[in-house]
Amino acid sequence: MHRTRTRLGRGIGALIATATAAVGLAATPAAATPAAAGQTVQPGQTCTAADLGTRHPIIKSAEVAPTITHFKGWYVTEGSTGNQSVSTNTTETISVSVGLNGTVQGSFAVEALGSVGASLGLNVQVNYTHTSSTSQSISWNFRQPGYYGLYEGTKKVTGTYGSLNCNRSDAGGLNWTEGPDTGSYTTYTTLEEGAVRCEDKVPANSIMAKAQGLLDCGSPASTAKHPAGPVPSAQADQAKRDADNAATAAKAAQSMKITQAAKPAPRAALNCQPAVYKIDVPGKPLNWSAPLLANDGIRLRESTFFSAHLDNWRLCNVTERNGVIEASLWNWGNGGCATIPANIANQEQAYLTTATCGEDDLQRFYIYRDVPGSTKIGLQNKYTGSMMGHDRYADGELIRQYSSGRQDGTGTYTLTQV
Repeated sequence: MHRTRTRLGRGIGALIATATAAVGLAATPAAATPAAAGQTVQPGQTCTAADLGTRHPIIKSAEVAPTITHFKGWYVTEGSTGNQSVSTNTTETISVSVGLNGTVQGSFAVEALGSVGASLGLNVQVNYTHTSSTSQSISWNFRQPGYYGLYEGTKKVTGTYGSLNCNRSDAGGLNWTEGPDTGSYTTYTTLEEGAVRCEDKVPANSIMAKAQGLLDCGSPASTAKHPAGPVPSAQADQAKRDADNAATAAKAAQSMKITQAAKPAPRAALNCQPAVYKIDVPGKPLNWSAPLLANDGIRLRESTFFSAHLDNWRLCNVTERNGVIEASLWNWGNGGCATIPANIANQEQAYLTTATCGEDDLQRFYIYRDVPGSTKIGLQNKYTGSMMGHDRYADGELIRQYSSGRQDGTGTYTLTQV
């Protein structure tokens, strides 16, 4: 058996530890679990009103599975030992993703993947990247004849995350608590390439063992004499078909989700609370003002006689779970509901606008509140998980979504009844 090599140029560093094939992390955030090792904030820790518009990831589960991305069965005869360069076939393509994004955008995604790596003791990809979808050439020094599997592989890391948000606690004060927002992630470790034979003794749950499983060991190809060169592998072909089918199904599901978000079902009627609010910047005159034009967004404006109720909002179809309000924000001035445009919903800093009210999670917001007696709040879009905020305090500045919120406190607003 030959020693495998890692491709450091394709990862963020060398593999620093080995994980088992499946590692389940406790879903209870308060427990002393490995997940806590990668957390920047912990559930139950105190926070301040400036944190109402921010969020941090909490890793709820993680699974690590050795995965072969490229493979080729290869027979070496007495006359063909030594260095050879073999072109392998793609068996699976892995892309790094967090939540809705087919990519990695925003600080929340990077922090989530960093937490995954720290909790597992693995160096995982924390920026968008993917394994090659084209054939890979592997150079190897074959020292003895036999039936080999040449491979490139990695450890595929998948799981779910939640978000920690600042909110009032039953005991009084503000604490980091687990919010309703959840999602899934996929990433992978440093790529490794090598060659393995049927008779080699390899570590269980390793990348090499996974590659050995793709060899048709026990078939005539592995036991009888064979011409030097490629050997078909039925198991490798089936693995590729399975991976392709899974990728196709995932793309179809994501496409359907995007289509449904782009066409919200019409809402027969909104059950709005009678109170009317301004959503203000604390202690300052600018507040959320809905657009008059369909292609414009919600902006910071100062209320005047000419505001025409565009700065007046009602909370509609309100529910509450674990102290977190969920509501639609209906604008009195244009009759629309606050929403993130579906075609840019997966983008960091996508702007907030209004649209015809419908049954649509893009129009639903979680509202995190300061201690009783204070009107300060943070707002989070239910569909994207991002927090609402603004880049700078200025008249006409758009309200946008930020995956982790605005760490400078500019995502904290006041819900002022008028």
